[in-house]
Amino acid sequence: MTSWDAIVIGGGPGGSSAARALVAAGMRVAVIDAARFPRDKICAGWVTPGVLTRLELTPAELSAHGLTVQPIAGFKTSLVGGRPVCTDYGADVSYGIRRREFDAFLLKRSGATVVEGTRVTSLNRAGNNWTINDSHAAPVLVGAGGHFCPVARALQAADDHQREQAGVVLAQEIEIPISDDMAARVPSRPEFHFSRDLGGYGWIFRKGRYLNVGFGHIADGDASGGGPSGPQTFKQMAAAYQQWLSSRADLPREALERWKGHAYLLAPRGRRAVGDGVLLAGDAAGLAFPASGEGIRTAVESGTMAAQAIIAARGDYSSARLAPYAASLARTFGHRRADVLSAIVPEAVRQAIAPLLMRSAWFTRHVLIDRWFLRPDVKPLEVA
Repeated sequence: MTSWDAIVIGGGPGGSSAARALVAAGMRVAVIDAARFPRDKICAGWVTPGVLTRLELTPAELSAHGLTVQPIAGFKTSLVGGRPVCTDYGADVSYGIRRREFDAFLLKRSGATVVEGTRVTSLNRAGNNWTINDSHAAPVLVGAGGHFCPVARALQAADDHQREQAGVVLAQEIEIPISDDMAARVPSRPEFHFSRDLGGYGWIFRKGRYLNVGFGHIADGDASGGGPSGPQTFKQMAAAYQQWLSSRADLPREALERWKGHAYLLAPRGRRAVGDGVLLAGDAAGLAFPASGEGIRTAVESGTMAAQAIIAARGDYSSARLAPYAASLARTFGHRRADVLSAIVPEAVRQAIAPLLMRSAWFTRHVLIDRWFLRPDVKPLEVA
């Protein structure tokens, strides 16, 4: 049995951010992940300058370490099948990254001991300690393992008297290298193609010598059924989007084949972010921005906040002592599902007004891109 001051489950940006801050405070930290890094991660993969600032990195530093960094100064947006609106900012407002490279770099930089290729099969609490797989023990855990994080599931099981309610975003995508003969044709400006209910969108996103293409949409409830916005309808929507893209000569054929799927929660009600010796961060806590699906920023910020809460607790990791962390999450991110028109406007109305909205340069820039994607309105990182 190996003992640690803290164990982080999940080696993505949230987990590595938490681990780095804890290591910097002098704690012995293990990061446990089922994958081996570098690993493929299904994600469109883009970050705003604010994310890099929080990580204390610059695009030049990432490039110097051999990572892909695609500057983004403009976008094309439209309804699926509609005429695009071009939005130019005149300066870089985001950067495309490859999660395979980005996550591995952040995890190595954290300074934590990484336990790779290790799936959490048992998670037990005895006294003031948690034990993972009967092999690793610590008084406090950070659950940063995404939508299916075992730590989040353990907390949910403890609250099984309260049914968890959440929206779920379903997505399918693929990332492929761009061949030399396609390099001159593949679009360099990110494209977003919204569904007519404005509850989801498809994208074409070039990152250096790689191309990411995909489609995502909100599904109500736990997405286990085949209702109006359940998995079966989503598959039909994604297939229709792929079919529409198939007529484009500027996309490689392999970009429309063998898409992989994933899901994440939206602001779940009934899932706690804190328990005795436990804090959840990133997608495990349902923090991804619902309109865009962007979860790197919320993962980095919440992972850092979780570490700060642990440090401030000074060894008392009771749920009462860690409770300020949950309050900080609420104040920093708030209840964000109202940002999505599908949550507040009836579908019939959305269907009627979508063509008008998507032709508006003002709506495209100030609502779709600024508010839903770039998020300048989010409060600065708050210390618990």
